[in-house]
Amino acid sequence: MRSETAGSDAAIHDVWRLPTADAVRGRRALWWSVGPAGELAVLLVHRRYLDRKRHVKGWIGWRPQVPFTGELVTVTGREERRVPVRDIRILPSHLALLPDSRLLLVSGRTFRKGTNGPWEPNAMVLSPSDAPEAGFCVGDDIPALVTDVHGGIWTAYGDEGIYGGHPESAAGLAGWDDRGQVSWTPEGRLPDHPLEGCTAATEDEQVWLVWYSGSSRGGTFLTRITPSTGDVASYPSPVPAPDGFAVRGNRAVLTRRNHNKRSVELFRAEFDGSTWAVTSHRRLRVPGRVVMRCGQGRDGALWLRAGDRWLRIEA
Repeated sequence: MRSETAGSDAAIHDVWRLPTADAVRGRRALWWSVGPAGELAVLLVHRRYLDRKRHVKGWIGWRPQVPFTGELVTVTGREERRVPVRDIRILPSHLALLPDSRLLLVSGRTFRKGTNGPWEPNAMVLSPSDAPEAGFCVGDDIPALVTDVHGGIWTAYGDEGIYGGHPESAAGLAGWDDRGQVSWTPEGRLPDHPLEGCTAATEDEQVWLVWYSGSSRGGTFLTRITPSTGDVASYPSPVPAPDGFAVRGNRAVLTRRNHNKRSVELFRAEFDGSTWAVTSHRRLRVPGRVVMRCGQGRDGALWLRAGDRWLRIEA
């Protein structure tokens, strides 16, 4: 197996890194996402709002004290835009972009108010002026989340959510609108019952959710959803439990992290009309340590976070 650095591949681009000036001033790069137009968004939070979980590696070990204030950095090409985000009152696990310059923050966990009461809101939508527009619940235990070009929210759940009593989480995958109403459920159209979500991607108006099953006949699956029609197609993944996935036509790129190391396993795959198959595999050295929630696919490009740097890998 070959081992190469990111800079040795023309299909891999070094897009952005946390400026040294921000790091020196105590700002930490925490939650991040890529918008449907290919813009990178990273939320910076000052150290004074944060506590450190020593046993958790990487940026996910920083935990904010609620409420807190951050600064959203949006990178489009060579242009960088910064806006304050004030009075955040949830503990986010995910950040995503919505149409009309709105921001979505989602906590990966939620709880019930009493034995049979409603579920606590774990998602908030902020306007461009950072005013709260909506708060709602999008299920429990969310390892993967992505928004589509029309503002739909797509979630893949973990085992604690699937078996924790929340009705949409129990199905393993779900689609939501930006007011927290369910827009799509699998309705028995998956090849097996999900146990854990892995990662997510979009391609044009289609959404891909990657997940694995715990059954003896299961494995990892790539599920393609067409929101406009509700059509669903699922294929066995050529790579078990990838952290990152992006697709362009009949080509895909997948990554699997070497946790807290400066490398990932990089796979390329092709689709022959019925099956995805790996065409190449190598270990890729990257400029920072790779931990959870490191990959997201947008329109044929896999965005990979390595420490406080972001790479774009073309399918």
